[in-house]
Amino acid sequence: MTVRHDGLTVDWLGYATLRFAGDDTVVYVDPGRYGVLTGEWEPHTDGIGHPPSSDYRAEDGDVVCVTHVHHYDPDGIERVASEDATIVAYEGIDERVGDRDLPPLSSLPYDVVEVGMKSQTTVGDVPIWSTPAYNEPDGPHTRPDGSPYHPEGFGCGFMIAVEGTRAFYPGDSDVLPGHRTLEVSLLCPPIGPRATMDRHEAASLAATIDPDLVMPVHYNTFSNLEADSREFAADVAEAGVPVVLDEQ
Repeated sequence: MTVRHDGLTVDWLGYATLRFAGDDTVVYVDPGRYGVLTGEWEPHTDGIGHPPSSDYRAEDGDVVCVTHVHHYDPDGIERVASEDATIVAYEGIDERVGDRDLPPLSSLPYDVVEVGMKSQTTVGDVPIWSTPAYNEPDGPHTRPDGSPYHPEGFGCGFMIAVEGTRAFYPGDSDVLPGHRTLEVSLLCPPIGPRATMDRHEAASLAATIDPDLVMPVHYNTFSNLEADSREFAADVAEAGVPVVLDEQ
């Protein structure tokens, strides 16, 4: 299903991969990983997350944003990026590529802009803000020993203004105080319950910032990311916020 919102065409391609397209600009966030773009991944629940039936290779992205090393996939970037694309990536990725046997960002055949946890940059006509993304120590989204899956400084989220419409993907994160002050038209929160905000926390965030539309992502890819999207949608709708589920 393709969602149309405030001049944008929005697609959730599975896991954390998002595509935002205006009339003249295409932006991707976190493309690839685990067969999402190769047609090799089978979704945990039939019809949810809908990986492509065949290889996805649009190569139409003007901007490709990468939140952290868990979603850094050079093959996925190649599949979505146009020849003259700019990659906007969290600056801490290269510190961790060795642990995952990945090439450094500098090896990519594109212009690369590295950003911190809280910064602002503009690529062409696309303003991009990075936001902190992490799990609170000893919080609800930690390992049994209390250590966070995503410690502070591990990655970021992105708010992107595509042809004037602001879309926000928080990244792999708890709900953080700064999230509650953002003004966005489209909110795409992760609602898998393990290493990110869960559906209840994401619904509360949606009620607080009151976007024009909410589309949840990053759930039911694996058994440990299972979430009831319809219950999430009901909670968001009860708060008076429009919500759409990009599911087949």
